[in-house]
Amino acid sequence: MVDESAPAGIGSVAHYNLLERLGSAGPGELFRARDTHLGRTVAVRLLPSEFVRDAGARGRFLEEARSLAALSHPNITTLFDVGEHDGRVYLVFEHLKGQSLRAEMAGRPMNVRRAVELAVQIADAVAGAHAAGFVRGGFSPDSIAITAKGRAKIPVFEPAAHSGLDRDDPAIRHPDYGSPEEAGGQPTDERSDVYTVGAIVYEMLTTRRPLRRGSAAPSASNRNVPAAVDEVVLKAVAPNAASRFQSAATLAAELRTAAATLEVRA
Repeated sequence: MVDESAPAGIGSVAHYNLLERLGSAGPGELFRARDTHLGRTVAVRLLPSEFVRDAGARGRFLEEARSLAALSHPNITTLFDVGEHDGRVYLVFEHLKGQSLRAEMAGRPMNVRRAVELAVQIADAVAGAHAAGFVRGGFSPDSIAITAKGRAKIPVFEPAAHSGLDRDDPAIRHPDYGSPEEAGGQPTDERSDVYTVGAIVYEMLTTRRPLRRGSAAPSASNRNVPAAVDEVVLKAVAPNAASRFQSAATLAAELRTAAATLEVRA
């Protein structure tokens, strides 16, 4: 049982010994922990007790969460285990060493080549999730991890977003990066995630999030951004979903083409 008042490093959840409390975007609490069965370090997210009160909804949530364990992609954090402990749901992920994308951004425009490199990885991850049937995942620069080797890892798509449980919970969603249709309470689809990726790339290049009604090109505030990158980013964050890239896979392909132009310029 977790002792909420105990210092970090005290307590256990199932067969996971909690070693350290971590700061993290997302619902509940996140811990660095030791899997005593497999002898590896993991990350354990302990969801709030009120997260899923209804027994039927909780069962559906656990079923959906377990299905995420089959989602395998080099740029998506791996989910190892899901269960219940003392009336609370827990999720066990791979433990990543590194920092958040927000930390790498450091409040200033990123190097354009680096930003596009990470954008390709993020778009690839979203495309992989879409191919597996998971749409509308909650992610932002705060929840995207940059590993010690410099690769981007988006959080495994929040099961709550996939199963329809409390989608408006601000601890689950990242409204600042949501699409115009999501903000307006309208139906969403894969193109809404395309907008989120575009919004994150826009911020990497300019330090600002795009306006949902339409924004100036990134080059308007960052002269190092070439026209090819402007074109891709603006299409990704188009206010009208029909004007965006229709899939994350297409966005990733266009970002790769833009990256190639950057290599030629270099």
